[in-house]
Amino acid sequence: MDTREEALALATANGADLTLVPSGGAADDIRTATAGRGADVVLDFVGSESTLALGAAATRMLGDLTIVGIAGGTLPLSFFSVPYEVSIQTTYWGSRPELVEVLDLAARGLLQPKVTTFTLDTAMDAYRAMEAGRLEGRAVIVP
Repeated sequence: MDTREEALALATANGADLTLVPSGGAADDIRTATAGRGADVVLDFVGSESTLALGAAATRMLGDLTIVGIAGGTLPLSFFSVPYEVSIQTTYWGSRPELVEVLDLAARGLLQPKVTTFTLDTAMDAYRAMEAGRLEGRAVIVP
């Protein structure tokens, strides 16, 4: 999900089965696309109030909600606020074995990251592009 058409097109070009613009009915759209089940895995790369609520609503029973983004949102949690037996976790760093797995995926050509590079002199342009929503993929600053 993204509010930008370019981001949705990029996701589709990289194998996304479904892309949506966030809306009040997005969780219902996800459940419809999954024959009522909901998503097996939800990765929230934003972590705001609205994305956390959507992630909780869109995850299936026994599914997984991983919060990656650090936008400062909260997810009110009670017995009835998420589907039964959903696993919820946060992550900030990966383990060495996970790094090896990611590097192996990249070596086999199964990952094709979108990277925009900036020089040290233009590092502030990276922040401006992120703020304006114009950055595709990850910003990498190189000396």
